[in-house]
Amino acid sequence: MKLKLFFTCFAVVFCINNVAAQMASFAPLVDRLLPSVVSISTTTKETDNAGKDSFSKSTKQALGSGFIIDKAGFIVTNNHVVENAENIKVKLFNNEEYIAKVIGVDKKTDIAIIKIETSLELVPALYGNSEVMRIGDWILAIGNPFGFGGSVTAGIVSAKFRDIESGPYDSFIQTDASINQGSSGGPMFNMSGEVIGINTAIFSETGISQGVGFAFPINVAKFVITEIINKGVVERGWIGIKIQPNLTDASDKLGQGVLVSSITENSPAKEAGVIAGDIIIKVDDIVMDNTKNLSRIIAETSVGQDIKIELLRDNKKIIKSLIVKKMPEKKVQEKLDVEVLSSDKEFVIGINVVDLSTNAESQGKGVVIDNVVVASDAANKGLKIGDVIIQVDKKDVFDSNDFNTYIDDAKRENLHSVLLLVKSDDDLHLVAIKLEDNKKNEN
Repeated sequence: MKLKLFFTCFAVVFCINNVAAQMASFAPLVDRLLPSVVSISTTTKETDNAGKDSFSKSTKQALGSGFIIDKAGFIVTNNHVVENAENIKVKLFNNEEYIAKVIGVDKKTDIAIIKIETSLELVPALYGNSEVMRIGDWILAIGNPFGFGGSVTAGIVSAKFRDIESGPYDSFIQTDASINQGSSGGPMFNMSGEVIGINTAIFSETGISQGVGFAFPINVAKFVITEIINKGVVERGWIGIKIQPNLTDASDKLGQGVLVSSITENSPAKEAGVIAGDIIIKVDDIVMDNTKNLSRIIAETSVGQDIKIELLRDNKKIIKSLIVKKMPEKKVQEKLDVEVLSSDKEFVIGINVVDLSTNAESQGKGVVIDNVVVASDAANKGLKIGDVIIQVDKKDVFDSNDFNTYIDDAKRENLHSVLLLVKSDDDLHLVAIKLEDNKKNEN
């Protein structure tokens, strides 16, 4: 497999180099862009526990990149470049250095805004439109890899909408342009010289570029940048729902859209009558095709604004009107303290369930998993011991008799799968478990 991958990559690089050799130089464009890009160096003091009762301090230095977005001295970079830094130095293209201060950060998107004070005429970068970028379009990345400031690399958009599991708004642009340590926070430009992404991460087994880099799209970043500059923090909209993509194994039960897995009490969604199991099709006439888009659209909606959500419930379309509230700070929740009653170890769809005690937090609603068959579909879908099953095919489960009855009903109806509403680590989500695997998994 590795040999095949090597030859495939060689063929792609060879073709790209041939194309590049036939096109005009990037130099005129680069001359225009370099003054907008800065190199960043930070120092952070870390406390080391040198012994049981003694501590020592060490200084950690880090490198990063950024780009100017305003003549007043505002600079965009990554949060992880400046996080916990005690000293931030910014070097301009003319090699002049300035001490920068942090205006604000957003950990959810890994974006930070810093600012320098200077009498120089700064050259701000211009925003582009990351949405219109196509796979195969040329891009330029400029940054400070390994401290070599003003380094320019060229490549193409390798893919779009990548979820690298770094945050709730992941929708990264993937590129083969060389991006290395110290490039974080630098701009990705289109061929018009406009910023279409913030170089943020690489996928590498060695720590250096292996041709898979990721930039956070500027269309998503603009909201965050504006919020930080205007308010110092990012104020996001909230309607009080937890969502997940529709499940392939349950598409016949759910349809298309974004699945509502749970509703927060006293939230706009609760007050409007949205319920778990609803499918969100549109928000203000914008079609919802994935969870990231829905999360971003709600987050970027102004607090107090009225929005309309089109839902699919029991194959019927419903429209709900909601007033968006400010996203609350996330609270650390305690795990559900569940007392498991006796079990007869009769495995059903790859799991064994038992009744909850009457003093459980769920007030007797649901059954708890006390065993999972290895390699079963349930195990592959992430079900684990301690998870509480609240519903089977949208029917409430109060004890193991209910659970077994609903599973038997599904078998008699020759259904492909059953849809379980599961509470796991205080988080509600829906899981579709195949029925055809039952016989081979039962003990």
